[in-house]
Amino acid sequence: MPERDTAPATPQLGTTGVIVVAAGSGVRLGSQLPKALVQVAGRPLVGWAVARSAACPGVCDVVVVAPPTHLDETRSAYADVSVPGVTVHLVAGGSARCDSVAAGLAALPERVQVVLVHDAARGLTPTEQFVAVDSAVRSGHPAVVPGLPVVDTVKQVDVDGVVVATPDRASLRAIQTPQGFRRDVLVRAHARASSSARSVTDDAALVERLGLRVLVVPGHPLAHKITTVQDLHLVEAMVTASAHDTAVPSGAEEAHTHVG
Repeated sequence: MPERDTAPATPQLGTTGVIVVAAGSGVRLGSQLPKALVQVAGRPLVGWAVARSAACPGVCDVVVVAPPTHLDETRSAYADVSVPGVTVHLVAGGSARCDSVAAGLAALPERVQVVLVHDAARGLTPTEQFVAVDSAVRSGHPAVVPGLPVVDTVKQVDVDGVVVATPDRASLRAIQTPQGFRRDVLVRAHARASSSARSVTDDAALVERLGLRVLVVPGHPLAHKITTVQDLHLVEAMVTASAHDTAVPSGAEEAHTHVG
């Protein structure tokens, strides 16, 4: 039987830490480098991810989880990020996503009581999305994820590819990161995860298995996950459009996009 969350509705929470999962390969991007080191709009994905997460008020620690074979390159990719009061740590990831998150969780200082788990593949996610997720956790929710409404019709199929159901898309959300958790909840979820957890694609699914509620807050188009070359071009186009939208009118200089 799923356990019930017996913690107070509005716990007193300490500082916030971010785990940036950057241990994925770049195979589907056609890159010989890990995906997090691929350049997007003039900067490696992991550099964007660290800068935008570190700019979230309340964040004091960012742990970057990188491939053991590319630790130095990963460190160099975010070396230009310097936010007062924020410490960036670097640790080696594991063979599965859950292993990498667990490594990042273990590296966070004890002062961190709210944990945001973020994919470097969504490096252009705006800082405002980190703020929204962090705020929702602090308001009393044990787990919070951002999501966008699904615009396509979705079909559930069997092993032979035959349609067995058509879910109502009004109730569906495409989930993004960062996903936010009370630290004690995330620790408990990973501790109770079985071997099947290695195939789980997000940490919220582990929390769901505990029987705890997961809140969905609005996501953002710039949090699009980069998996293919087409994704790369799409995000770069969105960044260009975003920079254009912030241009100063009346012939003045174009405003610079603020990183973070």
